[in-house]
Amino acid sequence: MSEKDYTFKEAMLFSQRIGQLSKALWKAVEKDWQLWIKPYDLNINEHHILWISYHLKGASISDVAKFGVMHVSTAFNFSKKLEERELLAFSKRDTDKRNTYVELTPKGEALMQEMIEKYHDTPHAVIDGSMPLKELYGKFPEFLDIMAVIRNIYGDDFMEIFEASFKNIESKFSEENQIIVATEKNENVL
Repeated sequence: MSEKDYTFKEAMLFSQRIGQLSKALWKAVEKDWQLWIKPYDLNINEHHILWISYHLKGASISDVAKFGVMHVSTAFNFSKKLEERELLAFSKRDTDKRNTYVELTPKGEALMQEMIEKYHDTPHAVIDGSMPLKELYGKFPEFLDIMAVIRNIYGDDFMEIFEASFKNIESKFSEENQIIVATEKNENVL
């Protein structure tokens, strides 16, 4: 790519804006995430591995690392800690002896279910910060532009896993979401 379709100033401003906004958003997400998982004696990497394993049944450590945006050794080491707590199980496949796969144990499945059920027991600054937009537009903000950037950085495989996990959430929790909304409306009436 010899010719650039942007100026140095445009590139610098874009990089700095996205960097600063990403850092600010990440700090809020990180705080919310840590408050949610604190009662379960998990760190963010461990929870993320459990979350990925919950949605991608039988994922390889490589898949966990890729989707978790972490080094393979980080994914493996934290997965080992989760195995020691009997939350994850390691396996090999007859058709693929090179890769190691992880899957939630029944104890890990029960923990994830409990954590999901107790999601609203902790504060969520990111949700609260998004509510004015949801009230204005009738939905939470969308991420199409950011998703396009991520696709260009991490590839189609990453985005396919990303979309599959969220489709899984939508299908599993659509009925529960209606119950939460109905409950919240009833509480507001009281």
